[in-house]
Amino acid sequence: MITDCHVHIQPIELFKPEALALMKKSRKDFDRVAEYCRSPKAFLKYLDEIGIDRAVLINYVAPEVIGFTPAVNEFIAHYVKDDPKRLIPCGSVHPRHTTNVLADMERIVRLGIRLIKIHPPHQLLYPNDYVHGVKELEIIYRAAEANGIPVMVHTGTSIFPGARNKYGDPIYVDDVAVDFPRLKILLAHGGRPLWMDTAFFLIRRHRNVYLDISGIPPKMLLKYFPRLEEIAHKTLFGTDWPGPGVPEIEGNLAQFRSLPISDAAKEQILSRTALEIWP
Repeated sequence: MITDCHVHIQPIELFKPEALALMKKSRKDFDRVAEYCRSPKAFLKYLDEIGIDRAVLINYVAPEVIGFTPAVNEFIAHYVKDDPKRLIPCGSVHPRHTTNVLADMERIVRLGIRLIKIHPPHQLLYPNDYVHGVKELEIIYRAAEANGIPVMVHTGTSIFPGARNKYGDPIYVDDVAVDFPRLKILLAHGGRPLWMDTAFFLIRRHRNVYLDISGIPPKMLLKYFPRLEEIAHKTLFGTDWPGPGVPEIEGNLAQFRSLPISDAAKEQILSRTALEIWP
């Protein structure tokens, strides 16, 4: 059961003009992407055509950079109702844009959100800012941990206007992994293209930290992570499609399958790790 753990199916109408302009400029297939964002049936048909069994649909609150408000949570919870076995919803609570973080996290649980996204370069904070007084962030982690909801943290750079890439260094996740040892943490993009060694260290150090290889061209994967097979049991296949410059899922999958790693490692990364996180 192949899972793409990182697909951006999002409400197009919430994009800020600058972010939307970048998407339209970088994707000649933007109209098709927009159709999939509006039609779960069309998107499921696309997944069937390219051989993907399940997809994790990434959404997060980032009004300053992308324009997304908490409405993304209701959007994605409603979207996945067409096939909740194949479509896995990801949402978020922004610690600086909540007036009642406990109520917002309770809402996340009631909506059936199965992954929470923290996007430091777009949310303009460090993932460990709870140690600097952002108590809402600690409550988000504690609630996720208590309810068995994994947290995905964007690590690495972003090219969207207004993104601040200093927040993308994965080393700040070290505190989170220590302070919340029962919380499953997914390092989206493995810190690429600047901090892959840090990401690899954290994945090997912490039992609760995993690698999401989305946004990494498969031809670069073994250059970035030459010891990938050592962490295959904690690695998830993902594409980051349809992000700016990200190739089609089908081609990404084919290139991954052609990598010179064992078939067992490929099966683990394509299927088994995701099944352990989202049975």
